[in-house]
Amino acid sequence: MSEKSFERLSDQVLAALTLALTQKDLAVAELLNRALEMAMTRGAGGKSFTERREFTEGVEKAMTQLDSLRKSSRG
Repeated sequence: MSEKSFERLSDQVLAALTLALTQKDLAVAELLNRALEMAMTRGAGGKSFTERREFTEGVEKAMTQLDSLRKSSRG
């Protein structure tokens, strides 16, 4: 396995989330999704806060896969 270069914590969490989704591990994927949200919004907020983050293609794909896994797990 080759090493990847990560610039932010959210990059590493996204990589772990992608792996959990590949393994269809909903419980871990849910935890990692929450961690990703926390990592991406750290320091955000306040009275004059304006949302500036953009979801990358990788994040969008992971959210779609997570939603699909949630639906398939319900029955």
